[in-house]
Amino acid sequence: MSAERVRPVGIDELLARVRSGLDRLSPREAFAEAAGGALLVDIRYAALRDRDGLIPGALVVERNELEWRLDPQGSHRAAEATGHGVRVVVVCNEGYASSLAAVSLRQLGLYRATDLIGGFQAWRAEGLPVTDPATG
Repeated sequence: MSAERVRPVGIDELLARVRSGLDRLSPREAFAEAAGGALLVDIRYAALRDRDGLIPGALVVERNELEWRLDPQGSHRAAEATGHGVRVVVVCNEGYASSLAAVSLRQLGLYRATDLIGGFQAWRAEGLPVTDPATG
């Protein structure tokens, strides 16, 4: 097995490439889609969730578990991972890691996966519902 060298790309170029294939959502669009049954998936790490709160109804899945929990055919899938047609909106803190995560889910066959432009911080800035981190 020979390993071919791939031309390295910087993260900015990689993000531009992956985002060109996503129908990324604004916070208000994501809110509307969630109201219509889309699954919001919060991949932020615990310290950020503890500091800033949560989006009510969002499924919390740490980034390192995302593919295992959302693969509809996986043995470790979440109950919400009911099929490849589920509309998944990935939420990170500021909308960068979520783009890469959404593309990874698409590679698993979740063809409607996308992410939230600006992440949790943009959601909160729009005044959309957030649980108080002190009360959960």
